[in-house]
This record gives sequence, C-alpha cells and structure tokens, in this order.
Amino acid sequence: MLDDFMIRAGLAALGTALAAGPLGCFVVWRRMAYFGDATSHAAILGVALALGQGLAVFPGVLGTALAMALAVHALSGRGLAHDTVLGVLSHGALAAGLVAVALTGGVRVDLELYLFGDVLTVTRGDLAWIWGGAALVVGVLVWRWRRLLTATLSPDLAHASGIAPRREALVLTLLLSAVVAVAIKVVGALLITALLVIPAAAARGAARTPETMALLALAAAAVSALGGVQVALWLDTPVGPSIVCVAVMLFAGSLPLRVLGAARG
Repeated sequence: MLDDFMIRAGLAALGTALAAGPLGCFVVWRRMAYFGDATSHAAILGVALALGQGLAVFPGVLGTALAMALAVHALSGRGLAHDTVLGVLSHGALAAGLVAVALTGGVRVDLELYLFGDVLTVTRGDLAWIWGGAALVVGVLVWRWRRLLTATLSPDLAHASGIAPRREALVLTLLLSAVVAVAIKVVGALLITALLVIPAAAARGAARTPETMALLALAAAAVSALGGVQVALWLDTPVGPSIVCVAVMLFAGSLPLRVLGAARG
C-alpha cells in the first residue's frame, strides 16, 4: 500500500514537471511570470465552481484558467496597460474564488489543498488528468516549437516568415492554462508559477541553445518535483513548498555557471 502511494505521488510530480519545465522557458523568455500568477489565481474560482456544481475539479480549473487566458489575450493592447489588466483579473479572480468557496454551502472545501497542493492525496484518476495534460502540453510544444520560438525571439522575423506572433502568444497562454490544471494538486495555485520559472531560470546559465535550455529545465523540474516529494516525506513538510525549495536550491547551484558564462562572454 505504501509503495502504491509513493508511486502515485512520484508519477504526479514527474508528470507536472514534464509539462512545466519546457513551457517555463517561454515564461522566462517572454517575461510571463505575472501572467502565470493571474492564470493560477483563477484556478481557485474554478475549484469553487466545480465543487459547488458537483463536478470534477480538473475540468473546472482548466475551464476558468482558459477563460482567464482568453480574457487577458483579448484585453491586451486595447488601451489598457498589460500589467493593469493582469492585476485586475488576477486579484479579482482570486477574490471571487475565495468568496465562492465561502458560499459553497454543504460542500467542505480544503482550501489549503488547492492553494499549496498536496500530491500525497493524488488518485489514479488524478494521474490520468495530470499525464494527459502533460502529454498535450509537450506535444503542442514539439509540434509548434519553431513557430513559438521565432515569435518569441524575433516578432519581426516571425512576420516575415508568415508567422503571426499574436496567435503564437495565444497558444502559449492556452498551454499555460493546461499546466495550471495539471499542477493544482501538486504545488497549488500559489506556487505554480514558481515551478514554471525557477527550473527554467536554473537551466538558463548552463544552456547554449533554446533546445538545450528546454531539456535542462525539464530535468531541473523533474529533480525538483521528485526531490521535493522525498524531502516532504523525510521532514513531514508540505509537498508543494518543499518542491519549490528544492528548485530554489538548484537555482542557487546554477549561479556559478551563470557567472562563469558571463565572464567568458
């Protein structure tokens, strides 16, 4: 029973890392961390709506995260500053979610579970959602890698090549919504962005090409996820924060490589 329990926790953490690592590179390159916060905050509203209607949590979280992504995409560049749009929608969605949780009569909601995650409660059904979402994210990234990379690094070149940068930005926002749904039970809504940004930032100092950075970010995310689960079991600490702490240690360990690379440059 313990072995089965540990296997589920490890697989959930690894599936989340598989999706978050490569996508996190685009979050770093595009400076989308605040957008990641906005999307993950909307997840709490999705949890409340799903539980209130007696639905599964994952579809509810995915639906609200997608709605947030589409709202930000639609409002960007329409006379409002991008950070203003993100601030209003992010905090508005989080506040609405907390109010909705309080108004969910007859349904007991363990809010801490969804704010900070608890991979130790993952079921086999959750694993199907996590790995299905991770496969979708990785598949789309592989399929559209060149288009996404060109639109990220050089919008002018993308236009010249017949690539619409705004469309590729929309693809990334939708993928980010999928990662939020995948990661909600592993690291929680408040720490999802950390799992996206920190492994990618750790990989950046050792990478010479974007592809190498994506692979290193995936490896760093996997080590963070599995290492965090193990640390949580050893020290009896929350799993989500433990995963992020391991990621921060990896980032700290990568700093000498970054300094060395800057010196060589």
